Amino acid sequence: MKRDTRQKILEAASTLFLKGGTHALSVRAIAEGAGMSTIGIYSHFKGKQGILDALYIEGFTLVDEMMKLSQGDTPRDRLLNACEQVLNFSEEHAAHYNLIFGSNLKDYTPNEEAIAAGESAFITLTKVVSAIIQKDIPAEERQDIAMQIWALCHGYISLNQHEISNRIEWSDWKARALNAIGLHAQVLVATHKQ
Repeated sequence: MKRDTRQKILEAASTLFLKGGTHALSVRAIAEGAGMSTIGIYSHFKGKQGILDALYIEGFTLVDEMMKLSQGDTPRDRLLNACEQVLNFSEEHAAHYNLIFGSNLKDYTPNEEAIAAGESAFITLTKVVSAIIQKDIPAEERQDIAMQIWALCHGYISLNQHEISNRIEWSDWKARALNAIGLHAQVLVATHKQ
């Protein structure tokens, strides 16, 4: 029952965050959305910071798990499937996505555990990306390649969330994103062959 209450609080906070960002989150508003008292919120979390940290960790844990479950017959197929999971996550968990990848969070700084959750997801992506390169390359170069793929995913997600997507033909944006990522992966493989 305690877990159900905790999840109810996080869902209420997630809904509020999606509507108005961190400014929309107050313990009172979250309590109202979860149908409980503010004391109930404080018994599960240490206020707004604790709730944001829990959502941040939950978001990156979901991304990490989705990428770890990527499927495909080849490393390139698994990479594309991992990226597709991230694209889907941006729509299915929009509040989480905006929290963990949002750039305008001036009143929230993730705690150490939340930062570690983000690092874990990036390590998973780095492993998936590294599998397409057949030669041994330094860790910094593997991370740089992962960051390139990460940037492509998030660039397409940002464009999809931007109002510009309403002014141009933007159907099947995920297929476009995966095509661009696939082409980039192909270039990476060719570049690192010796």
